[in-house]
Amino acid sequence: MIDVLIIDDEPLALDVLETFIEQMPEVNLVQRCENAFEANDALKKHDIDLIFLDIQMPQLTGIDFYKSLKNPPEVIFTTAYSNYAVEGFEMDAVDYLVKPISLDRFMKAVNKATEKIGSKSDSGSAGNDDDEYIFVKADKKLIKVNYNDILYIEGLKDYVIIRMETGRVITLQTMKSLEDKLPEKFFKRIHRSYILGLNKIQAVVGNTVEVLENGKVKQLPIGKNYRDELLDIVNQNRL
Repeated sequence: MIDVLIIDDEPLALDVLETFIEQMPEVNLVQRCENAFEANDALKKHDIDLIFLDIQMPQLTGIDFYKSLKNPPEVIFTTAYSNYAVEGFEMDAVDYLVKPISLDRFMKAVNKATEKIGSKSDSGSAGNDDDEYIFVKADKKLIKVNYNDILYIEGLKDYVIIRMETGRVITLQTMKSLEDKLPEKFFKRIHRSYILGLNKIQAVVGNTVEVLENGKVKQLPIGKNYRDELLDIVNQNRL
């Protein structure tokens, strides 16, 4: 069961979302909110897993509101304007729904959110880092890859290359799909083409991260949209 808030300044839009939610037994609607201030108050009172957040709202937009949250829940943005999609996904939104929203599209978004929330829960309750792994399809077989062996992951169109201390694995999937499956406590997206194993960082120099690959220093670029979050992680572990 996932607990959700729906946030929209249009009562009809709230009604539609509530009707859809009532048809999904795994989703619990905690509260309807008509603006960011009601939502902020609700988040202080309840443990929320997911918010459906309208972008175009008076006084404070959905995007600005989400950026203001210190530890935000997962988010699915809703709006009548598709031109916000890129910014929504840059904020690691689970999904982006353009109004009018159909039930099947809504269900797909909720299923994505449920999977992402469940994977976070599983990674948070796991034991020794060395015992954690993922199976990746490559060369017509499923290859076991230990999280602790991954140096970084490189995106190449529809393929990703998982770089490890023992070699590499090339698999057909997108960076976003793999990022969603990896535990956030071990990995961080630092660029549109790179996901980094956090325990492999040797140094942060300007707009690059240094890791050791085959005994040599490898510099990975830090994208401007990812820099602040990466530096927050580094500063949290700084002496």
